[in-house]
Amino acid sequence: MKIEQAGMRPVTMVDMKSAIFSLLLCASLFSAVQARAKTILPDACGDDKIQFDVKTEKDQPPPAPPADGQAQIVFVEEQNARAGFHLVTVRYGVDGNWVGANYGDSYFVANVAPGVHHLCVNAQGDRKAVGVTSFTAEAGKVYYYEASTTVTRSGGGMVTTNGPNGPSTGMAPGSVNKFFQFTQLSEDEGKYRIKAWKLATWETKK
Repeated sequence: MKIEQAGMRPVTMVDMKSAIFSLLLCASLFSAVQARAKTILPDACGDDKIQFDVKTEKDQPPPAPPADGQAQIVFVEEQNARAGFHLVTVRYGVDGNWVGANYGDSYFVANVAPGVHHLCVNAQGDRKAVGVTSFTAEAGKVYYYEASTTVTRSGGGMVTTNGPNGPSTGMAPGSVNKFFQFTQLSEDEGKYRIKAWKLATWETKK
């Protein structure tokens, strides 16, 4: 079948099918790129678009125990001021969803069902500053997980270059790498953190 208009070459159904196929292919590739962009963080994390605005309160009473048939996770954040990592919003995910965030030396509580759970910690706005772990929760138990940070610097230092006016020495820029590590605390350590640290509360935004 041909479709003709004055002054134009005939357009065949083959041409139309090729154009439609090209459009569908482009749409498919675009969707794949979008999906990949959403999954740059580990699977245990949440949607990277979700952001937290965190407030902290000191001298708060201990959290209530987990509800019947539930387990409880206390997420504790200890930030490293000496390494230049302090007063940073840090998000926590469980099984692919964000459950809350800390800011500075703080903590919050999340209740979960018994079974295997995958945990994620991520510095908000920095996809490379991330850590993961997994554990098996038992009903009625409380688990204290501390996310500590390590900041390393690589490259850089003093370098000498030869320019038109002779050699010159200067400081070359290096790279800063941030790493998170989950550590399961004992009950005594966890209770101390709750007593000494601030309780984090937050609002979410996209």
